[in-house]
Amino acid sequence: MPGKRVQFDDETWASLDLLAKDRMMDFQELADEAFRDLLKKHGRPVSLKEALRRSAGDSAEVVPLKRKKAKARKKRV
Repeated sequence: MPGKRVQFDDETWASLDLLAKDRMMDFQELADEAFRDLLKKHGRPVSLKEALRRSAGDSAEVVPLKRKKAKARKKRV
């Protein structure tokens, strides 16, 4: 997973730290939420699945796959 170093001024860091404690989250969870919201705001897909659905277009039909049935086990005597 790629990592980046980010710098905040003391006041911003204190506010983020307090928010994380209030929501019982760590900084990484706050950052994940913030970047997901930013991508949505700018109309960018957040996940690969979403990107593939968008590339297929609105008229694409999603066909659910049938699950294989499990074989019945024979009981030993």
